[in-house]
Amino acid sequence: MKRTMFRAIALALFVNVVTLSSNAWSQSKEPAATALPHKVGLIDMAHVFKNYKKFEALRDELKDEIAASEEQAKSMQEELLALQKAMKALVEGSPEFAKAEPQYVKMAGEFETFRRSASREFLKKESQIYLQVYNETSDAVSKYATHFKYTLVLRFNREDLDTENPQNLLQGMNRQVVYHKAEDDITVDVLNHLNKQFTKAASTPAAAPSATTPPARRETKKPAATSKN
Repeated sequence: MKRTMFRAIALALFVNVVTLSSNAWSQSKEPAATALPHKVGLIDMAHVFKNYKKFEALRDELKDEIAASEEQAKSMQEELLALQKAMKALVEGSPEFAKAEPQYVKMAGEFETFRRSASREFLKKESQIYLQVYNETSDAVSKYATHFKYTLVLRFNREDLDTENPQNLLQGMNRQVVYHKAEDDITVDVLNHLNKQFTKAASTPAAAPSATTPPARRETKKPAATSKN
């Protein structure tokens, strides 16, 4: 009798626990009253880098530096070759040769050090340019997404499939985004904002770009129009 009552009490407790747990899970699944619906945006970062005027200007400045460095390296190399040619006319072991040899070794070392140092420096500067443009683009995307209530922005490729090149075609068909609405692509809006800010800063160096102004959104006559990626 006691065993039967104990089993009944245990069963009742178990049912209550399961019911409470079920209610708790149900409540946790209910969305918060202030939660925003998901809104996904897409941006082609490669397109932004390719068409951002500041990125082009910074790379042109770097190209000028590289050209000047190459001219200096060419001058050093010519001096080195001239000394090497002069040493060939000297008798090995002579006082003149003994005097020219350490000079040649020193110049060769300086030339190689200059080339390696310049290469490292330019690679570093190039990576800093990419980082700067990436950070500026990310900041513009953040402002745009906040202003227009986007909850997620993904990278994608907005270019059409290359049907002439089999390898590019296969790569294109492996894109993660298979379908999207035209208004989901925020690439042009962000790019226009970046170019506008850069042009403004270039024309008025003393004026700093606004940190709070979000990129403007294009007006679309057919917001329901769709496109395939």
